[in-house]
Amino acid sequence: MTSYRIALNFEDGVTRFVECKVGEKVLDAAFRNRINLPMDCSDGVCGTCKCRAESGVYDLGGDYIDDALTEDEAAEGLVLTCQMVPSSDCVIAVPTTSLVCKTGQQKFAATVAQVTPHNDAAILLELDVDAATVAPAFLPGQYVNIDVPGSGQSRSYSFSSAPGDRRIAFLIKKIPGGTMSHWLARAKAGDRLDLTGPLGSFYMRDVQRPLLLLAGGTGLAPFLSMLEVLGQAGSQQKIHLIYAVTRDLDLVLVDAIEAYVARLPNFTFATVVADQASSHPRRGWVTQHMPDDTADGGNLDVYLCGPPPMVDAVRHYFDDNGVKPNSFHYEKFTPNVALKESA
Repeated sequence: MTSYRIALNFEDGVTRFVECKVGEKVLDAAFRNRINLPMDCSDGVCGTCKCRAESGVYDLGGDYIDDALTEDEAAEGLVLTCQMVPSSDCVIAVPTTSLVCKTGQQKFAATVAQVTPHNDAAILLELDVDAATVAPAFLPGQYVNIDVPGSGQSRSYSFSSAPGDRRIAFLIKKIPGGTMSHWLARAKAGDRLDLTGPLGSFYMRDVQRPLLLLAGGTGLAPFLSMLEVLGQAGSQQKIHLIYAVTRDLDLVLVDAIEAYVARLPNFTFATVVADQASSHPRRGWVTQHMPDDTADGGNLDVYLCGPPPMVDAVRHYFDDNGVKPNSFHYEKFTPNVALKESA
């Protein structure tokens, strides 16, 4: 290993990745990549470069004073980037914006490889990243903004593919008259798209305890990315996914989910349909189909991606039932405004 990948997550949702050489301090690696992380002294004295390490293995060396970083702060994952020397890939939360650090969002281009409709509910968009571009780095669960050609608008979609793949994928809700849906109806292989990202604070942290994944509709997308990363890592952790939709036709890519049952020995999933007229074996709301051990929230990390009513319902369910997960990460999404057709 000659370097480690460091994800710098800024308060405005921008994520930038830098390569940190073996033995190199994070602050130096950031500066080498023209990202001006906060600092004053760079000697472990002022504490200005204090950030939070959300994952990874590293050494702080001890060449700093308590006024800059106390023992309790270090135990809670706070670090001084001027002293932090990684020994693995790391994720670091930077307590300021990307603009303050004189960096910004990354842009890249890709071409349409395949557009696959799934009933009238969703579209799987697969893109090939340009050969001259490095495969996009992102954290599983994050999203990008995709410019809709000819519209002057962009739309936000979570990756459903794994980081590092040159073919990237997005599960997109099909909206009659929607700006992106309208364009995708005419899209063909080879069409070019411009993307900006990665973005977002909804991403998979270090997996150290059982996971409960709650997906609503096309909120399934980030979980497909997470499951692929877990599958590649051969995770032995207990993982349960609940995939909730409104109608039977909204259940898409179930075969892709089923494939992870064979790859992940402790993975289970359940599908739920809200429509009471459905013949699906599990009807109703996601909160009516929580696993029995959910009450043991202290030994559980929860990830939820779905429409606002679903997010609010789960939050109320946890409060009403005294469920306190070790961590609870959620992302709300709403359908984009429909395209106004000209007469």
